[in-house]
Amino acid sequence: MSGAYETTPPLTANQQAVVDLPADALTLVTAGAGTGKTHTLVRRLDRLVTEEDLSAGEILVLTFSRAAVRELRTRLVTHGDTARHVRARTFDSWALELLSEVDAGGDWPARSFEARVQGALAAIDDGLADELYEDLRHVVIDEVQDLVGSRRDLVEALLDRFDCGFTVVGDPAQSIYGFTVRDVEQRQAEPNRFFEWLRNTFGEDLTELTLEDNFRARTSEARTALAFGPRLRELTESSGDGGRSLYGDLRETLRGELNLGDLDGFVCSSLADFPGTTAVLCRTNGQALVVAETLAAHGVEHRLQRSARDRVTPAWIGRLFRAADGATLTRAGFDELAATLPLPADADSGQLWRVLQRTGTRRGNDRTLELAPLRAAMATGRLPDELTVQPEARLIVSSFHRAKGLEFDRVVVVDPGSIPVSDPKSKRRKDFDIDPAESARALYVAMTRPRDELLWLNPPDMSNIRPDPKLDRWGRFGFRYWVRAGLELIGGDVHTDQPAGMRDFTADAIELQEHLATKVNAGDDVVLERTMPVAAGLRESPPYLVIHQGRPIGAASQKFREELLLHLKTSNNYVPENWPARITGVRIDAIETVTGSEAAGSMAGLGSYGVWLAPRLTGLSKFEWDKKQNEEDDGGTRSY
Repeated sequence: MSGAYETTPPLTANQQAVVDLPADALTLVTAGAGTGKTHTLVRRLDRLVTEEDLSAGEILVLTFSRAAVRELRTRLVTHGDTARHVRARTFDSWALELLSEVDAGGDWPARSFEARVQGALAAIDDGLADELYEDLRHVVIDEVQDLVGSRRDLVEALLDRFDCGFTVVGDPAQSIYGFTVRDVEQRQAEPNRFFEWLRNTFGEDLTELTLEDNFRARTSEARTALAFGPRLRELTESSGDGGRSLYGDLRETLRGELNLGDLDGFVCSSLADFPGTTAVLCRTNGQALVVAETLAAHGVEHRLQRSARDRVTPAWIGRLFRAADGATLTRAGFDELAATLPLPADADSGQLWRVLQRTGTRRGNDRTLELAPLRAAMATGRLPDELTVQPEARLIVSSFHRAKGLEFDRVVVVDPGSIPVSDPKSKRRKDFDIDPAESARALYVAMTRPRDELLWLNPPDMSNIRPDPKLDRWGRFGFRYWVRAGLELIGGDVHTDQPAGMRDFTADAIELQEHLATKVNAGDDVVLERTMPVAAGLRESPPYLVIHQGRPIGAASQKFREELLLHLKTSNNYVPENWPARITGVRIDAIETVTGSEAAGSMAGLGSYGVWLAPRLTGLSKFEWDKKQNEEDDGGTRSY
């Protein structure tokens, strides 16, 4: 095993202690920010396989994000010897995989993340997963401080039911997902609850170890927040002012670093010119959308970090289907096609082949891939996590939460501001729903992402930009209650049941697919244009086309049209009669591979699998109304 790690740092004594524990050990590792936990877990997995004689199928590895899956997968492939065959999964993909095995008829892909977690929990409690995991010998779980609510219940059920060893790694100082628990009192009790459950359940059998040496931060400014770790780990529900003063101390420490000022043209240019990796980190996704909008306006190439739950199938898989001849693909055929496909820059075709193999049956060992099971995996959301991660970028914009587990050469934190004093009489829920302790932990996470530089920006103008309480989207509002000025675009806003050119507009589908593959790029501007002045139904907006450089490349989905209606409804009794003529401020997030009607695909000449490309949209849009409507808005004469 040692030869694989000649180019990696030697293990510290504490890391070695984690690695050397036997397979049946019950282990809790507290690992602070940048302490090399991924490297330690790779070595741990390698030892379990090579020296403890566990097979890849006897190990379950769970983590929270696809970025973490890719990082772990890459390290295993590079350094993991036999452990490279161990598969890491996100909680969502694991729950879906479990449910697909024990209740294939439950239509689980169409259900929410929360429903899938609850379904997996019930399956374990009811013994439906006993046979599936009868050979399970060791479970590895990363970022366990973020196990809250139903996810915590699911992992507790897993560890309690199956007689196997485990290695769970976390840091209470980085527990930032309590907000996903709706009940405020329960939320405040969540941060250390899983740690307490482990200690109470396994008692003296539980081995606790700590990783303390930081390997990420290479400068004093990058280490500036690390001293807050111990204080944050001791922060409890009953601690003094609930973490408000600790948050204030962290924020003042951030503001002691170099301030870049406002995000203007000069700052945008400096972000574009930096040769290393940079992250601009924001307290909310709304701020991230506004920052991304400003960067796009100045022509700065960047990537907006998606939610960990977004599963985007890359375009190269769709092109693989188009290029494949027949129902199967040989390894030699794949290698030949791979040379012509837009694979990720750091992709290894052999590794991609092995990942694709997990989606379908194998014939002749690993020499043949069946395309039908691969299509089914895409349609049901079961594509391996390694295939659905976002591509790497030199500059990303993200919320604090979505940057969890990532690291960058330079981090620019947007000043999160002070925490408002709770006012029970306030009609604005956010005034009494902010948890100072969780806010402190989230800021700590943001401030511990850099390797070298930590900087900060003044917050962007968020006047009249806030979440729409009826939707899971941000919106632009006006000072008059009826004014709606824009809406966030998200995944699923483009119609995919049929290829572009077969609904709401007519085009040569084959030529349009080639245009999407070669002429439309992430970051390109698009406009949604209304095709008729009135809606065809009572519960939707009129149709909209997605226009790229003067030509339509897609149509708005039914979901978008329904949610646009909800956004514009200012009361239960009000039915919108006027609709935005154009929706601007929208950009291409990615060209993704989608699945839809197999019959429609055949009719369009795109093959029989129902697989093609479609644009995925992002951005906090702006509504442009018909001239008469603009005049009414300006005059304040609208009576909703």
